[in-house]
Amino acid sequence: MRRMKWGNVYLIFVFIILYTPIFYLLFYSFNSGGTMHHFQGFTLEWYKEVFHDTRLLIIVLNTLIVALLSALISTVLGVIGALAIYYVKSRQVKNTLLTFNNVLIVSPDVIIGASFLILFTIAGIKLGFVSVLLSHIAFSVPIVVLMVLPKLQEMSPTWIDAARDLGANEWHILTRIVLPFITPGIFAGFFMALTYSLDDFAVTFFVTGNGFSTLSVEIYSRARQGISLSINALSALLFLLTIVLVAGYYWISQKGSRLYGMWKK
Repeated sequence: MRRMKWGNVYLIFVFIILYTPIFYLLFYSFNSGGTMHHFQGFTLEWYKEVFHDTRLLIIVLNTLIVALLSALISTVLGVIGALAIYYVKSRQVKNTLLTFNNVLIVSPDVIIGASFLILFTIAGIKLGFVSVLLSHIAFSVPIVVLMVLPKLQEMSPTWIDAARDLGANEWHILTRIVLPFITPGIFAGFFMALTYSLDDFAVTFFVTGNGFSTLSVEIYSRARQGISLSINALSALLFLLTIVLVAGYYWISQKGSRLYGMWKK
């Protein structure tokens, strides 16, 4: 009991360290004084400045397009990859494929970004929209695989055997049994890929060319030019969008768990 109490205290301490700078940034995004030292009054001026910045709105649109496209494509590829790993009969081959998949997740973003930069340079691919999109797809696919594979492992093999006994072919088994069952994992993978794409900076920084930028790179560039509370407002909006996406992921996961429990009964 005492050990659990100290564990809770430690978690609270960690969360305070992690979230204090974020809430400090959010708080001063409403400061009419224009600095992050003295709060003089409440204002929405900096948020209005964000929404009146045409260049920034174009960058927001670029970010959303890249995030949605990369999440959609990586979800399709991730589902195919998860199915391929699931149906591999050799345990050694399956573990090898999972290892290769997990290595891409734990690898430092700087290494991944530098690798993509070298690859695109050698291949003659111009840095810009295409390079950013390909990079985001590449680091999102392993995430989708990890979201979908556990749902496949929860699925009872007897359902597939029963469907075959009733005359169902492989396409019917896939579309009417497998895909409906793993749908929560698919949506969860999509939301996670979308979140990672929106938040990514390190990889995007390496593969972004002149004339194309994303929100994370733009925030970094503006922050280097000096303190402006419009950066706070922009960061706050991005943070809130991320919270919505993560909440959507957990809601879908919990809903999928409840449906699975009802199905199992």
